[in-house]
Amino acid sequence: MKATLPIPPNAPTQRVLDVLHDWAEQGVLRRLDAALARFLAELCPQMPPELAVAVALLADLEGRGHTCVLLGELPQHLIALKERAATAGAPALSPDVHWPDDGERLLRECPAVYCEGEPDHGAPLILSAERLYLRRYWRDENTVAARIHQRLQPEAAVDAPAAAALLAQLFPPADETEVDWQKLACAVALRGRFTLLTGGPGTGKTHTAARLLALLWALRSRPGALRVALAAPTGKAAARLKQSIDRELVKLAALTGVVELSQRLGPARTLHSLLGARPDTRRFARNAAQPLEVDVLLVDEASMIHLEMMAALLDALPPAARLILLGDKDQLASVEAGAVLGELCTGAEQGRYTPQTAQALQALCGERIPQPFIDPAGPALLQRVVMLRKSHRFGGAIGRLAQAVNAGDAERAQTLLQQTDDAAVRLLAVPQLLAPVFAPVSTPVAAPALVDLAVQGRDDAKGYAHYAELLRQGPTMEADWDAWAQRVLQAFDQCRVLCAVREGPWGVQALNEAIAARLDALGLLHGRGAWYAGRPVMVTRNDHDLGVLNGDVGIALPTGTQGLRVVFLQGQSLRSVSISRLADVQTAFAMTVHQSQGSEFDHTVLVLPERHAGLSRELIYTGITRARRFFTLACADMQTLHEGIRRVTQRASGLLSRIDTLSSP
Repeated sequence: MKATLPIPPNAPTQRVLDVLHDWAEQGVLRRLDAALARFLAELCPQMPPELAVAVALLADLEGRGHTCVLLGELPQHLIALKERAATAGAPALSPDVHWPDDGERLLRECPAVYCEGEPDHGAPLILSAERLYLRRYWRDENTVAARIHQRLQPEAAVDAPAAAALLAQLFPPADETEVDWQKLACAVALRGRFTLLTGGPGTGKTHTAARLLALLWALRSRPGALRVALAAPTGKAAARLKQSIDRELVKLAALTGVVELSQRLGPARTLHSLLGARPDTRRFARNAAQPLEVDVLLVDEASMIHLEMMAALLDALPPAARLILLGDKDQLASVEAGAVLGELCTGAEQGRYTPQTAQALQALCGERIPQPFIDPAGPALLQRVVMLRKSHRFGGAIGRLAQAVNAGDAERAQTLLQQTDDAAVRLLAVPQLLAPVFAPVSTPVAAPALVDLAVQGRDDAKGYAHYAELLRQGPTMEADWDAWAQRVLQAFDQCRVLCAVREGPWGVQALNEAIAARLDALGLLHGRGAWYAGRPVMVTRNDHDLGVLNGDVGIALPTGTQGLRVVFLQGQSLRSVSISRLADVQTAFAMTVHQSQGSEFDHTVLVLPERHAGLSRELIYTGITRARRFFTLACADMQTLHEGIRRVTQRASGLLSRIDTLSSP
């Protein structure tokens, strides 16, 4: 049988494809975006040029986190794309190429498009409710909506008297004038198989989750029958979750069964590990046919879970198992397509609990939901969402700054940064762009003052010189090597520089080079060459053979006869790996805000680039909330901050509307 050769697209479409190819070569689009448009044009030789551009746009938007594109927004997306091309000096599209008023008709007539509701012929593009999808995102969105809808169905009643007694024991009354949202969250979780617990740093998400696990364990139907799993998107977040849960369970040791729960609770795992990631495929070993062997799954840092991963997770979860998601809805979403947690939490600030939900929760735990949070028309999803509203850690300037940013109050944020009466928050105003600061830096960096701050710190906020000095001193004797290595790692984690971008003078690469060069100039590090003693590195790819995961941070330390080895602090123990075996790492004096999610540092320095389109309210908020005690914002001018706070990330999706449609009577 002869292979069928692709038929060349028609001439107008071919001219558009040539322009898209040039745009990809000049970085206006990804090569993948232009290649997808060409592939579909070969499948449908009569595809009009407008549709070829729409396909490239759809792929481009997917790379920017969207799961679909609204047809009504295609014209402005096309205008923005043309402007990007003009700025880059790339060839222009013909003025005749624009998204027409009857664009939906073009889609419905194209063989490469499946219109939802009609017989499915397996086309790669999906038209659904005036949204255009790539098939796999449409499939994943349907999976997530259907699985969550199933978990919203009413459950059998719990043993209310026993639950009420345990809740009173776990959450003794503190202030009768305040609603105990943590107690309410546990009551919500008892009533169903899906619970979403959101809140900012310090609001007690893991504090609440540990008590919920103790509650579920105490109320289990058979002794020892409850299988509990802990997970998070990254290795570091998983380790922090396990440490936090263990710490909280120690406080509950007097409660019957908690010691047994602690003993049976295994390590927290990454979602990839939990689901059984396999090389050379996007599919996981665990799925609907081979489900996870769990009764309760607790997942932390859920804001980092993208749509495809959430679909895989829900697909692999047994129908009777409980899923508990923890996360901050206001943090940055995943770098991949979808902002699942943020979308599921839409309306969480308003509560929107129905009177029936409020009455049932009050009967179960004794807490009365205030009237402003009651809505007879509240959607089914929000009956399973609880927002913790009181921060037990961020009561000072850092908390007020995070709240101002989250509220979009740029003027208030600027005032807090410029105040001088609270040392926790500082502003480092840096000049525009200077030449290289310290040889042998290859890329200009923003300012010497920024590098000095990272190295020397400020006031009681230590910089990288602290860990480098401990490194230079070395262990006092061979038997103390492990203790010394732990001190070096802990000292390094006291400070971190966070960047919004990777490249350029305000980016990760330039600042990593400049900080290493400055420490070298001070005689604290010999930071030259690919590897040197004291080089901090972040793992950028899971390597289960080595026992290191994406996001793990370690430091190259001298080990005598074994030479340099990268040492990681995993809980209270050390793991060391030869530098020759670590291929996927990057220097980690500076990292992106995305890479910092799931971590906290005593002193966080957030670096904002000059007028960058990637700045957003979520990025700034996430950077601020990585700080435990001290926060410094480094930027060239306040206009940059104001523009970033005003820019709220909106990702196109149909997930919430699908869940609402399924849940409608």
